[in-house]
Amino acid sequence: MNVLIKNATLVNADTSERADLLTRDGIIERIAPNIELPEDPSVEIINAAGHYVIPGGVDVHTHLNIDVGIAQSCDDFYSGTVSAACGGTTTIVDHMGFGPAGCSLHHQLERYHAFARDKAVIDYSFHGTIQHIDDSILEEMESMVLEEGISSFKLYLTYGYKLDDSQVLAALERLNQLNALTCVHPENDGAIRFLKEKVLAQGSNAPIYHALSRPPECEAEAVGRMINLATLAGDAPIYIVHLSNGIGLEYIRQAHQRGQAVFAETCPQYLSLDINKYNSSTGENGAAEHPYDEGLKYIMSPPLRDSYHQNQLWQGVMDGTISTVATDHCAFTMSQKRAGRDGFQYCPNGIPGVENRVPLLFSEGVMKDRISINHFVELVSTRPAQLFGLYPRKGLIAEGADADLVIIDPNREVTLSQRLMHGRSDYCPYEGMKMQGYPIMTLSRGEIIVRDGHFTGKPGHGQFLHRQPLNECFRYWEK
Repeated sequence: MNVLIKNATLVNADTSERADLLTRDGIIERIAPNIELPEDPSVEIINAAGHYVIPGGVDVHTHLNIDVGIAQSCDDFYSGTVSAACGGTTTIVDHMGFGPAGCSLHHQLERYHAFARDKAVIDYSFHGTIQHIDDSILEEMESMVLEEGISSFKLYLTYGYKLDDSQVLAALERLNQLNALTCVHPENDGAIRFLKEKVLAQGSNAPIYHALSRPPECEAEAVGRMINLATLAGDAPIYIVHLSNGIGLEYIRQAHQRGQAVFAETCPQYLSLDINKYNSSTGENGAAEHPYDEGLKYIMSPPLRDSYHQNQLWQGVMDGTISTVATDHCAFTMSQKRAGRDGFQYCPNGIPGVENRVPLLFSEGVMKDRISINHFVELVSTRPAQLFGLYPRKGLIAEGADADLVIIDPNREVTLSQRLMHGRSDYCPYEGMKMQGYPIMTLSRGEIIVRDGHFTGKPGHGQFLHRQPLNECFRYWEK
């Protein structure tokens, strides 16, 4: 089925226009002020008057099928991508989890291809995951980039497969040579370990101590260290994932003033939720629960921060210091989360969110006049597509681009609730938040896969995307 969208306001990162749009065979065939076609049963006509049409959302930070050691996330590449589609996201780039000790980069890539194949309902790609450095890994990076289309790799400064500074430098230098982007989870592992052992020794194991043992300074120190290491590695471009605090934001701002290629991502949870969530002991209906249960819902790393960090992050979004908004979607059920009743250290880290990103940023950003609708599109679609080698096929409404489109009704009011969600987690972190404006239709390569909150697509529709290296990406935007 081909689609003709009429009377729409088409929104890109740089322009908006009133026009009609025709899709054919999965791409945008024509954009014009008025498109009239002879009667054709193969073309569905949609009147989008009063609505915005944006390029499909691109979420470059999800964790589907991931095993975190103490639990496996409840969303696989079917349920997770259905949830994404229902929230206006038509492409994900998933962070592959760790494999066996000493495994090759291709080992996890093959596993994740098997996870996603025949299940994903939207298009997808993967970030490589670096869990150790040796000569074979450094050599293998070339084929991952040039043959497999994996143009970004993630490394960790904490957790079991953390890299030390010499390994980080080696990875940065090699990926820079290959025009690949280094993504980093920045937390100071030694400081966190010290603080965590200290609070647990005092018998303090409630959810709030997860946050207090991972304070903003631990994240910010690692952000600053990565910025300096990237300079030593020949000004290697880096991408900071899930930035949650204003101290690290200031380090990034200073790097930008020096002309350094440092890109920052934040997430909806850090823009809309704060540290008080860890102290709550009542659920949505006010009923008494185990005193830890409500706080356990929000165990994630980095944790939620004091509200003044939210204000600083919003400023970073508004002034362009923050390049993208992704989700770090890593969903668990409450049954899995309740392992933390015996202590926060036993609770799997992560929250669901891939379905909430686009409507939340539209409501909290555009409708509250924090950002323009064009900047909104830049944050949720265009800039991630550019950075991660998907543009101009993705992230753009233009003739010849993929017909990944989302129709947003700015007048639709929705109160977020688990009852409306489509993933397998049994709670919504944003329960009760009122949204002004909401996606009402999602098209993936010209196929309508969501209509007014109802998923109509099919597993296996999603295609793996072979991504371009950074030297190609940088042609499309100012560094």
